[in-house]
Amino acid sequence: MRTDWIIAIDLGGTHLRAALCTPDGAIHKRVKKKTFAERGLKSVMERVREIAKEVWPEGGNVRAVGMSAPGPLDPTQGVIISPPNLPGWEQVPVRAILSSQLDCPVFVGNDANLAALGEHRFGAGRGFDDMIYITISTGIGGGILVRGKLLLGHKGLAGEIGHMIVQPGGPQCGCGNRGCLEALASGTAIGQQARALASVGRAPEILAAAGGEIDNISSKHVGEAAAQGDQVAIELLNQAGQYIGIGVTTLMHLFNPKRFVLGGGVTQTGDLLFEPIRSTVRHWAMTPLYWEETEIVPAELGDDAGLLGALALAAQQSF
Repeated sequence: MRTDWIIAIDLGGTHLRAALCTPDGAIHKRVKKKTFAERGLKSVMERVREIAKEVWPEGGNVRAVGMSAPGPLDPTQGVIISPPNLPGWEQVPVRAILSSQLDCPVFVGNDANLAALGEHRFGAGRGFDDMIYITISTGIGGGILVRGKLLLGHKGLAGEIGHMIVQPGGPQCGCGNRGCLEALASGTAIGQQARALASVGRAPEILAAAGGEIDNISSKHVGEAAAQGDQVAIELLNQAGQYIGIGVTTLMHLFNPKRFVLGGGVTQTGDLLFEPIRSTVRHWAMTPLYWEETEIVPAELGDDAGLLGALALAAQQSF
């Protein structure tokens, strides 16, 4: 019996992943390489083609290729617009380029949106047609599913959860605005806050976790110190959780989902982050009806969320 294979690709600023998959979410072969984004567009696109061929089934039928890529991008045209972590990429028609090189249909989506789709189809969002996914890592992103479909917006730019303003006039965000959720509660922001405290002698346990080097302090060290009971680290995670909780409450009021799925490296701190998120939601939600039956749970797919989201996109579009 013929197998309808799908190639899933996850293009990141640091790593490039590809997998040979079947539509049911099974991964049969995978490859991971450095992106080497600094080498420029032509070099990276050649690596994308090469890694796809490395997982290509010998003599098999590839029905489609799905690709998760950093935004902003136009998913309807498959054009990457100007991602901050891919220098020199301006209005790149990756869908057209890859479909020509690989001689099969290619579908492209925003990485956070596709991670949401992956969790919805194969992870912690299974069975929940109204679901919101939030990734809390170097930055904060997400995706919104309404009645089982991704909410993309007019130009495919919807779901920029990390750029909700939660503190007007707050710290500057990488997007240029001030007070974005990402600027206050991402892993990058938590690390910056911890380094500021360590520089004035107020975070000795976090500093020790980082080997005594202030410049090395990251959110990972904050999490390690918090797990050991350090109150300064616990308070930093509590503060981040409160800001995330404000964002979650806003999303509840707007979309009334059945489940929130939270992923990304910062969520590895567990209840030290999740409890302040949940308590903030309970405090600020307009009525308990918003949160009484809405769960806020950890993601399940880890680094595979983008790959499986790319698979889900390609399967959805091609079958």
